[in-house]
Amino acid sequence: MPSLQGRHFLAGDWIGDVGNGTIDVLNPANGEVIGTAPNGSAKLAGQAVHAARDAFEGSDWAVEPRLRAQALTEFADALQARQKELAKVLARESGKVLAQAMGEIAAGFGEARYYAGVARNIFGRTFESGKGKLSLITREPSGVVSVIVPWNAPVTLLVRSVAPALAAGCSVVIKPAPQTPLTNAIVMECFEAAASLPKGIVNSVNEFGTDVGHVLSTHREIDVISFTGSSRTGKIIMANAAETIKHVSLELGGKAPAIVFPDADLPRAVGEILRGALALNGQMCTCISRILVHDDIYDEARAALRQAFAGVVMGNPLHEGVGLGPLIDRPSQARILALVERASDEAEVLLQGDTGGAALEAGNFVSPTLFEIDDVMHDLVQEELFGPIVSVERFSDEAEALAKANATRFGLAASVYTRDMDLGMRMSRKLKFGTVWNNCHNRLMAEVETGGYRESGIGRLHGIEAMNDFLESKHIYFEDAG
Repeated sequence: MPSLQGRHFLAGDWIGDVGNGTIDVLNPANGEVIGTAPNGSAKLAGQAVHAARDAFEGSDWAVEPRLRAQALTEFADALQARQKELAKVLARESGKVLAQAMGEIAAGFGEARYYAGVARNIFGRTFESGKGKLSLITREPSGVVSVIVPWNAPVTLLVRSVAPALAAGCSVVIKPAPQTPLTNAIVMECFEAAASLPKGIVNSVNEFGTDVGHVLSTHREIDVISFTGSSRTGKIIMANAAETIKHVSLELGGKAPAIVFPDADLPRAVGEILRGALALNGQMCTCISRILVHDDIYDEARAALRQAFAGVVMGNPLHEGVGLGPLIDRPSQARILALVERASDEAEVLLQGDTGGAALEAGNFVSPTLFEIDDVMHDLVQEELFGPIVSVERFSDEAEALAKANATRFGLAASVYTRDMDLGMRMSRKLKFGTVWNNCHNRLMAEVETGGYRESGIGRLHGIEAMNDFLESKHIYFEDAG
């Protein structure tokens, strides 16, 4: 395949190397160079911010909802037209299995179409406080938004922030993840193909350090920061934003439990848990990382889980039948292998991951690990591991299941497996997580809000509530002059 190129995108123009160096983009499945991308700079980030401000203030974008709807529809059409091409680039660049990459891009253009409709349905309200006294409450775009995107879902996690920001009438500056600049460049080409989108409303600056991210979290012309990533980095961004009191929308780390009750459809539950744990090879914040199983079915469930996880085919994500691709890079592989060793020393390992042998040694592969543990305060339970390594824990009753599931500082997603709808509802209401799925996992959709409790974030993305992060409410008051 030909070498690909990632570029910066500012005010409708493509910009290559700005004298700050370039980086080779590697395929995590085999280590081959698949393209290059230029590094940005603080200066370039500042120029992008000013381009976004000029476009926001100097165009009718903020006051033309039908224009915004049209531009988002055009972007969605362009993204859909390049779905197969982009999915292959995404699979090669991130290690995501091809079927998952196709699904991610479909979710991206679906999200854009959803917010194209929402753009035409932003309403305020009126209130009469007395005779001759009228209040208008309007909803107005916040201004310039910085969107900082992770590598694990670089299409959907970009669109789910950018689409509501654009629908609200804001302009954006994007910082893509350094691991996926080639995917990002194609998405920017889809924005360029949207003829109704004014130049400068969407801008993007690559970075392989921290200078650009610092500008996008501190610049006085940035009004809102939308960040998806680790809780550690989210705290840094929140501290940076405090200097100028910016709005922040943060989706951060997770430690998702799957809770299996005795009456669950066990084969279905095991299948859902397998998919929920190994999405993007376990490198998603909503991935199942803890499996809590009732005593009555523990032995049966443990055997079924071990068999299912052991049967996953690991290999090149572009190949048919592969269910588990590589981790994003060598440091991630080394980190997960070290965690596997810790689990073998400090817990009971049911299935031990490995690198797949000589045939896969050029890639960053680690097969699934399952380990049993009773200590809910152990680091392996408390920390986000971010890979195909999952704990199996047991519980005796509903109260213990709740106590164990809620015992970490994360609260992004969870799932419950039972045929008893009353039990499912009780658990769902008491679990301290922003999303609780029943008898399934990772059902994400544009229409329904997602977000975290506690250290898993602030604000909501998807759905109508996502607009709240990008809109201001203004009170305009009229009094009869008499």
